[in-house]
Amino acid sequence: MTSRNTAIRADAQDTPLNSLGFAKPPAETRVVVAMSGGVDSSVVAAQLAAEGYDVIGVTLQLYDHGAALAKKGACCAGQDIHDARRVAERVGFPHYVLDYENKFRESVIEEFADAYLAGATPVPCIRCNERVKFRDLLQTARELDADCMATGHYIRRFDGDNGAELHMAADPARDQSYFLFSTTGEQLDYLRFPLGGLASKAETRALAAKYGLAVADKPDSQDICFVPNGNYASVIEKLRPGAADPGEIVDMDGNVLGQHRGVIHYTIGQRRGLGIGGLGDPLYVVRLDPETRRVIVGPKEALATKVVSVTDVNWLGDEPFEAEIPIMARIRSTRPPRPAILRPTGKGRAEVELLDPEEGVSPGQACVFYATEGTRVLGGGWIALRRGG
Repeated sequence: MTSRNTAIRADAQDTPLNSLGFAKPPAETRVVVAMSGGVDSSVVAAQLAAEGYDVIGVTLQLYDHGAALAKKGACCAGQDIHDARRVAERVGFPHYVLDYENKFRESVIEEFADAYLAGATPVPCIRCNERVKFRDLLQTARELDADCMATGHYIRRFDGDNGAELHMAADPARDQSYFLFSTTGEQLDYLRFPLGGLASKAETRALAAKYGLAVADKPDSQDICFVPNGNYASVIEKLRPGAADPGEIVDMDGNVLGQHRGVIHYTIGQRRGLGIGGLGDPLYVVRLDPETRRVIVGPKEALATKVVSVTDVNWLGDEPFEAEIPIMARIRSTRPPRPAILRPTGKGRAEVELLDPEEGVSPGQACVFYATEGTRVLGGGWIALRRGG
């Protein structure tokens, strides 16, 4: 099949670029909008349609439709699919629902459970973007002969001297670059993020009201979509029976301090709910050992991490991923980037030295790289090991 993209820039010097960066009228530019049913992606679809683009809305059903009907604040199931469909009907563009339950379970949920069982702290939203939305759905958009795919993510894409660049959102409070670090250069060429330049979420809701969308006041999703009420352990127990076997809580010297109700109930940095009060200074979970079913606790200073080893690095910088460079590194989505040194150690591997130690770093989390000046995202990787300072 011949792509519509082959003729996009035939008259680029004579035709001004439209708002999506193509040298042709919006009416001749097809864009697939990934619609979760929330206000963000709904506004993207409505705005592009209002600008005259050939919009096609696509919603993925990612997990059990029946179980999700009563769940509020999720995405991609139940009421959210209905909301996406209503937006399409009101604005007047075609909308499709694709059943991706099996792909989502295999690519995201199963790994989530296995990572927790291995003592890691997974970030399934990144895997969903990487393996489902920006891989499988993006391929569907190409098959629909679309020029690009747009999403409601708060992140910016700029055309640089060496191709498309990924940048943090204009609103730091809404920035989602941590969850999109694994977007490849090829995917970035095809993706568009119309909301990345907005100053606040209030602007998005104002646009929703302007377009008469029923989701204008819909609350943001808070939990991982397939985890009801944030109860990770209950999901893992259903997926992996026997995962909540009890074990010992020990200090860093191996002394038994108490019993726990299953390693899956604990995370690195946790202080509350250990059931070992009255032992003097506060104790925190510093390590999990699933093989011995032990939860290791220690003082707060034992949480300080100076060096992290990362794997599966996705590099978005202009220079080859070879030399040591200063960066800003973000270890958790809720924390700002901090000064660090990035040292490549092999294909897809690196060591990140944090100039100021961070607390609560856990294997399974992402480490995202940023330029030392400006807003550019240079890539990132998955934390495999951590060392104190």
